[in-house]
Amino acid sequence: MTPFEAGIVVAGGLASGFINTLAGGGSAITLPILTELIGPNAANGTNRIAIQLANLAALGRFAKGRAVPWSVVVPLLPAAIVGAAFGAWAATQLSPGATRRVFAFVLIFVAASVLLKPSRWVEDREAVLAMPWRQVIFFGIGFYGGFVQAGVGFLLLAGLVLGAGLDLVRANGAKVLLIACYTPIALLLFATASQVDLAVGIVLSIGQVTGAWIAAHLALKRGSGWVRWVLVFAAVIAAGRMLLTA
Repeated sequence: MTPFEAGIVVAGGLASGFINTLAGGGSAITLPILTELIGPNAANGTNRIAIQLANLAALGRFAKGRAVPWSVVVPLLPAAIVGAAFGAWAATQLSPGATRRVFAFVLIFVAASVLLKPSRWVEDREAVLAMPWRQVIFFGIGFYGGFVQAGVGFLLLAGLVLGAGLDLVRANGAKVLLIACYTPIALLLFATASQVDLAVGIVLSIGQVTGAWIAAHLALKRGSGWVRWVLVFAAVIAAGRMLLTA
């Protein structure tokens, strides 16, 4: 990796870490960069190194700001972790990408919900889904996160806001905790399949950790109203990109 390539990786990681922490879809920035350097399979695995470190950095900032709803998210961890393990195993066996169009429409739904029903996203409210159903949903989201990761933040936010009744700031605090807990399992499976480049992952982490900490700091400072516009922007861009390239 040349110094120029390293600079591109760090810059991509910075943008990705910021977007992933507040919304999702940041891997749509890093995966193409990594694919050019080390190929698609290694890119999917290597990306998890930076994701893990970035989510730990964001989690520390959210926890310091008392924005992690532990009582809500801890019961969801087993389902998400088991789902991610199955998803990561499947990704080491198959080529990801079959769900791109479906996922693009999910992103459009999320963006429309934020615009048309903003109160759902900026205020805490009573949970809509009972716990057994929440665990089923988060197993599925965990599977997707383990399989391809790109855009899983949107699904997690939808589940945490629309299903668990959290506002966007606390939902992001819960989201980074979930990802930080299931990513090590996925990373281990990719590493076992020799699909992780440690050196590239460390370089990517420099930018991604920085972007994640800045995003968490701004979320706590500016609140859910500001975060929802970042979410809408990121969802629309990611959906358009997936529809055009599907």
